[in-house]
Amino acid sequence: MSAGTPRASAEVSGTPVPFIDLVAQYATIREEVRAAVDRCFESQTFILGDEVVQLEKEIAAYCGAKHAIGCASGTDALILALLAAGVQPGDEVITSPFTFFASAGAIHRIGAVPVLVDIDPVSFNLDPRCVEVAITSRTAAIMPVHIFGQCAEMEPLWKLASAYDLPIIEDSAQAIGAEYRGERTGALGKIGCFSFFPTKNLGGAGDGGIMTTQDDDLAARLRRLRVHGDTGGYNHVEVGFNSRLDALQAAVLRVKLRHLDNWTAGRTANAERYAELIRSNGLEDVVMLPTTLPDRRHVFNQFTTRVTGGRRAEVMQSLKEQKIGCMVYYPIPLHLQKCFAYLGYKPGDLPEAERAADEVLSLPIYAELPPAHLERVVAGLCHALDRQATLPFPSAAERQARKAA
Repeated sequence: MSAGTPRASAEVSGTPVPFIDLVAQYATIREEVRAAVDRCFESQTFILGDEVVQLEKEIAAYCGAKHAIGCASGTDALILALLAAGVQPGDEVITSPFTFFASAGAIHRIGAVPVLVDIDPVSFNLDPRCVEVAITSRTAAIMPVHIFGQCAEMEPLWKLASAYDLPIIEDSAQAIGAEYRGERTGALGKIGCFSFFPTKNLGGAGDGGIMTTQDDDLAARLRRLRVHGDTGGYNHVEVGFNSRLDALQAAVLRVKLRHLDNWTAGRTANAERYAELIRSNGLEDVVMLPTTLPDRRHVFNQFTTRVTGGRRAEVMQSLKEQKIGCMVYYPIPLHLQKCFAYLGYKPGDLPEAERAADEVLSLPIYAELPPAHLERVVAGLCHALDRQATLPFPSAAERQARKAA
């Protein structure tokens, strides 16, 4: 903005718009959650038990998998999956640099080597062409990350996995319910790994995770790995972990699972409304919308735009001043994290991941977001970019009438 140029008019001190509001979600299910928690206290079963068994069955059915195995966190799900798939110290596992730390952190934690390859600039997911180039004799697995709630391009990854006899371990932490060609995450690889961190689409009241698989032997190994390698009766056939899912978490998650598809529909509707408002206000030259690729069901764990032209910091600061929540996922790609310096990457090695880290900006997308808040976010973007917002925004009835016409 040049000196003396007035900003487009907008309310800078209006009602705050939080980035996420878990209280609003809880208000819709309070009595169900309390009844589920009371059930656990009445039974005094807090570790594993029937609540976990029932959740495992329900998640397996939801994902289209034969087995689901609960564990203590999404990170543990990745660690246990890598071990169960036979990844050994010194092996290489190919994954994305543009993701939460746990994806590469889990690989490092078991003594394997994260091999980070560049992403597709449209979906932010692994670029299969880069995966193929990175395969060596030491490669032991491919770990696609279904980032922000949209599936990676699986067909070429399946072909590579078959050609090189490699297991695919899905990092589905942000993508429960997402689909690729009609099949859900958790059933697209050898093992699917999910997180129940509270801000996920299906979030618990604390940490929790689950793994899915079609393989009976893998399921059995995952079940024993989460309890110190015990097959029962203190018979430890290998050294595992203490990574059990709490019954209280399972009880809460079972309640929330019943509402998940409705919440996903709400997120999708909010994403569609954002797109309509951003386009109608002529912001796409700076605020690039996320793309839902063909044959996908995007569940919008995040609504992640790109702010181009080097204006992200300016836009973020303005939104902050206007009390509008926004976040950057992720500001530093994993190949440039200090703790992974030993891998030998340098700036410029993975340009699409680095460009994404410089441009992405996520806007509030939770299902309970009021329509007025959606409009305030877009008006706030107009204000930040010195654009005159097209106000008032058309109502739902007016939009429907326009479509009918």
